[in-house]
Amino acid sequence: MRIVLAGGTGFIGRSLREELLSAGHEVVVLTRKNGAGAKERERFVAWDGRNAGEWIALLDGADAVINLSGENIAGERWTAARKQAILSSRVDATRAIVEAIGRAQKKPAVLINASAVGYYGDAADLELTEASARGAGFLAETCEVWEAEARKAESLGVRVVLARLGPVLGEKGGMLSKMLPPFRFFLGAPLGTGKQWISWVHQEDVTGALLFMLEQGDLSGPVNVTSGAPATMKEFCRTLAKALRRPCWPPIPSIFLKMLMGEMAAIILASQKVLPLGLLKAGYRFRHLDLSEAFAALLKEAA
Repeated sequence: MRIVLAGGTGFIGRSLREELLSAGHEVVVLTRKNGAGAKERERFVAWDGRNAGEWIALLDGADAVINLSGENIAGERWTAARKQAILSSRVDATRAIVEAIGRAQKKPAVLINASAVGYYGDAADLELTEASARGAGFLAETCEVWEAEARKAESLGVRVVLARLGPVLGEKGGMLSKMLPPFRFFLGAPLGTGKQWISWVHQEDVTGALLFMLEQGDLSGPVNVTSGAPATMKEFCRTLAKALRRPCWPPIPSIFLKMLMGEMAAIILASQKVLPLGLLKAGYRFRHLDLSEAFAALLKEAA
């Protein structure tokens, strides 16, 4: 296939590019960064993440588009300006891509658009599937608007998959990269009550699931990309501490996190017990279902 990939230089995008190239696909990467270092069957094309440009012609005749664009939600404290940047970086990029698809004479068969389990808000111990309602809060509202923009491509005859990603475990980014330093320095502890659910997913299963979505022509709409083996914050931290042979201290109270992080504390305090029913019913086989095994594999790679 010839695949147009937006957000291909980020944490997930880098590993996805490798998988796509290994599978024999041609990849056109829309990026705001320097395009040096492109590999065989790979091309970097400049875009600003908001507007149409010369890259529009590359969508004409492409087999698929994968959109992973969006500002890092945990990069800075959530001021009003920061929240607007998080929202607009997702909505504007998606709108530009859908508009470009609309202008293509030969349209791609599928648009796989990133979303997040933040769609479900803070749901305590409730088991969540693709059929569950939208939750409350900034992230839930952002996901709803983001997904609605992507779904406009359906009226163009394009299959749209909304990949609701859980917290991704990887060596060089995501949730684990932020938690490893304190644990390695004997300072690791659960955050908040420790009872909130984390619907983690290994980076290899994110890329595996995205490739699976390309191939499954009957898979559309919201698709949860989580391991199906959620753990509470306390279980998550204890398992990580054991893997590192480090102590796990008592939980850090939520009030301190809210004082330090403000509204952004919702990222780590919200409880989401999300099940990937869509992927399982479609026949996807997860590579990493056990948290301790996932940590062991990642820490071995990092060693």
